[in-house]
Amino acid sequence: MFPLKDNVPTRSFPIVTLTLIAINAAVWIFYQLPDLNGSIERFAYQPCEVTSSCPPGLAVGEGWESTWLTSMFMHGSWLHLIGNMIFLWVFGNNVEDAMGRGRFLLFYLLSGIAATTLQTVVTLWVGTDVDAAVPNLGASGAVSGVLGAYLVLLPTASVLTLVFFFVLELPAGLFLGFWFLFQLWEGGFSLASPQAGGGVAFFAHIGGFVFGAATVRFWIKRPPLQPAY
Repeated sequence: MFPLKDNVPTRSFPIVTLTLIAINAAVWIFYQLPDLNGSIERFAYQPCEVTSSCPPGLAVGEGWESTWLTSMFMHGSWLHLIGNMIFLWVFGNNVEDAMGRGRFLLFYLLSGIAATTLQTVVTLWVGTDVDAAVPNLGASGAVSGVLGAYLVLLPTASVLTLVFFFVLELPAGLFLGFWFLFQLWEGGFSLASPQAGGGVAFFAHIGGFVFGAATVRFWIKRPPLQPAY
């Protein structure tokens, strides 16, 4: 399932959401594309750096103290980038409208930290040193926090959704609930190797989503506008 748009208007222009999209795109186009492997090696996050358990001889980057942030603005492919940015655009503008710009930016970054934290804990707990050395990168953990917030704020909104070759209008509660259950399902399969599943860090998605859903009420300044039917 892929979101195309929702039916909820906003009061103001979503400058933070668009700025985040622009930064992610700029990092990908102007920094990563010229040297994809080098950029990942230097600025992606590796859980093994937290406990100094990286395998001998492994090239490590700038250190987890900074890569937890830089990795949030990096991606592994065009599809990875475009998918994350579409989710951020569809759901982020309304969450930003409810929180206000400054609060939304802080919320987004903290969602990314929560996502990275859970993925790190699970990886170090049940994974091997090799699992813990797999680079983590992408905006999906922070974006997952936005999805969790949207679910709490606007469960009855409608999301125009591409499902295989069909375009359907689905309730946001159904779309986001199914998305979260899918992360739990895939995360369960990846417990033996937390980075399994084609390199998707499912526990980062779970951590960001739970953080967003659990804390959104502390961040909002005003209720979001109601869906336009």
